Amino acid sequence: MLYFAVFALVAASAFAESSSQIYSYSLPVGSGSGTPYTINGEGRITAVRVWESSYVRGFQFRYGYIWSAVVGYKTGQVQEIELYDGEAIIQISGTHAHYIYSVVFTTTRGRTLSAGSNTGRLFNMYPSHSEAELRIISGNIHGAITSIAAHWAVVDTPPYAIEN
Repeated sequence: MLYFAVFALVAASAFAESSSQIYSYSLPVGSGSGTPYTINGEGRITAVRVWESSYVRGFQFRYGYIWSAVVGYKTGQVQEIELYDGEAIIQISGTHAHYIYSVVFTTTRGRTLSAGSNTGRLFNMYPSHSEAELRIISGNIHGAITSIAAHWAVVDTPPYAIEN
């Protein structure tokens, strides 16, 4: 019985250790005022839209072939990036104060989607695991995006083929 208990403890700690290596969380930046939002979906992120004016107004992600609901507002100019087969978002950077003033999504191929204006304090988010990619963003909205946090994980589903 003692052997079983020790084995279970070792197995549980190994699982917990491996789980913590494939998931990480970048703390929110911005003021955080307003209504909370989350964008998540099934599979890999295949496209991103950002609405901008002098700050970031809204986000929308596509998972596979399905677009999420828009969080924030579809006002201002829209910027969009479609990811190639096997490409993933591995970094979010930008500037913030009360609002998220600018955001830059960077992919595994070095491509970027930039939106907003470079005003405020700099932020930089990336996963702690080298094979992880962006899975979820969360934060708050109050007239525009007031905060953003990133959730990173290793995606074990096959990538979607996007025709270019």
